[in-house]
Amino acid sequence: MRRSTEELAKMRRAGRVVAEMHEKTRAAVRPGVTTLDLDRIAREVLDRRGARSNFLNYHGFPAVICASPNDTVVHGIPGEYRLEEGDIISIDCGAVVEGYHGDAAYTAPVGRVSALAEKLLEVTERSLWAGIAVMTDGNRLHEIGREIQMVAEGAGFSVVREYVGHGIGTAMHEDPQVPNYWPGRPGPKLRTGMVLAVEPMVNAGVADTQVLSDGWSVLTADGSLSAHFEHTVAITEDGPEVFTTIP
Repeated sequence: MRRSTEELAKMRRAGRVVAEMHEKTRAAVRPGVTTLDLDRIAREVLDRRGARSNFLNYHGFPAVICASPNDTVVHGIPGEYRLEEGDIISIDCGAVVEGYHGDAAYTAPVGRVSALAEKLLEVTERSLWAGIAVMTDGNRLHEIGREIQMVAEGAGFSVVREYVGHGIGTAMHEDPQVPNYWPGRPGPKLRTGMVLAVEPMVNAGVADTQVLSDGWSVLTADGSLSAHFEHTVAITEDGPEVFTTIP
């Protein structure tokens, strides 16, 4: 769906709230902090900005962030887990402003991390920006995933297949799906006014995943580390515009 100038302005405001949630939680990431502490910080941003969480109560999800440490790929539930030196932690969160959504994720090191973890974070974030770079009018949807896959697999990592990016607007998850890999066909053309949440999930080991008994937490099948980066991005006449960063 192609959004109007007015709709894009509302999504831009929602994205700024998400960016602030990232800024405040990232600043708090350190050994000894619990994932529930990070959820409280994100809630404070939402309250201060008069925004609503699109994660809280989504199909029963009990928090405003997903907090996914180490081998948790996505959808980790905040709780009493206390961050330790050498961990990595993925924070995924969103906000709704005037009925329009923003959604983004980052993965951060906790203190000093291994060389493998450091490389995984760098490569995953770089793969996200490689995908964003081709989000221009007239390009094809699946070129995004091809760029992401080339960066991630070129560094010796694997791309998760079961979970993908998505359209976003008046709902958090809208069509089209945005795979982080080349599915063998170019897909529909990208058009000015489209807004997509692009979110590579990259594993240090195999691409396979498993879901815990809580029904939410997705872990790597082999216990390897996983990183997740995401932005909400609009296709404009001047190229891609990332809504979920602070200017």
